Amino acid sequence: MFGHALDIWPAAASANAVETDHLIIAFTVLTVLLTAPIFIGFTWFAIRYRRGVKADRRHGEVRSSAIEMTWMIGPFLLTLFFFAWGAQMFMRDKTLPAGGLQIDAIGRQWMWKFQHPGGQSEINDLHVPVGENVTMHMISQDVIHAFYIPSLRIQMDVLPDRYTNLWFKANRTGSYHLFCSEYCGTDHSVMGGTITVMEPAAYQQWLGASGSDMSLASAGEALFQSYGCSGCHQGQSTVRAPSLVGLYGKPVPLEDGRTVVADDSYIRDKILNPNNNLIAGYKQVMPAFKGVIAEDDLLRLVAYIKSTGVRAPM
Repeated sequence: MFGHALDIWPAAASANAVETDHLIIAFTVLTVLLTAPIFIGFTWFAIRYRRGVKADRRHGEVRSSAIEMTWMIGPFLLTLFFFAWGAQMFMRDKTLPAGGLQIDAIGRQWMWKFQHPGGQSEINDLHVPVGENVTMHMISQDVIHAFYIPSLRIQMDVLPDRYTNLWFKANRTGSYHLFCSEYCGTDHSVMGGTITVMEPAAYQQWLGASGSDMSLASAGEALFQSYGCSGCHQGQSTVRAPSLVGLYGKPVPLEDGRTVVADDSYIRDKILNPNNNLIAGYKQVMPAFKGVIAEDDLLRLVAYIKSTGVRAPM
């Protein structure tokens, strides 16, 4: 029975998960040590001095400032230590590592769609290599979801119209559950799947066997042509539109005097709502693509524009 009770505590599949367990267990022990004496004393006094029982009810004047100060300062310092420990883990988890593997994820009622840089896609199954930093770049197509992998002790909200990110580095191969931990509708409970952590060679073999005609960026380039974006943003167009080559990550001056950075969210918003954040020096003639381009294609278009940052100008 005790063994089955441990089943609700999923195995840790990363160093971060192990440290998270240590933090939770240590803080639980601290909480018990701080609160147990209070409840034990409360119970003893309630029984000892209950109505009808003969007891010495005189109030003594014995006080100890040392004990009172210890009781106040000790727990304060201990909880401060745990705050610093948790803050250090939080900052580390929220700082995305340079390089590594980025996988795009789209949450929708009620499934997860994952897209690998090479163009491979999968539904409710996620394959990743062991020992490599993996960044999940996520957005929702409808309502608020939450990407949750218990064995990695990670969770992040997945929001409509806004990209969110989380990263992890699994250190154990195997298959683990993934869930949506935000109630997102009637069939929320079926919105889950499996993450498979593989040896790097096996992961490369899986990528090759999964098949893909073109990478995410190449697919985005094809969309760039098919949606007519190239007619204004490339070549000898008569429309004076800004070049997108090398745009990603660069500051963009706006008509109202502000400057924004051309990140994923900015590029996505300009495609869907070009009347937002008007660019200084350019007349707005671009049509809005909101409701026209699917979320999958937006990811591909952003991947293409991002890839032009390392290409020679066209």
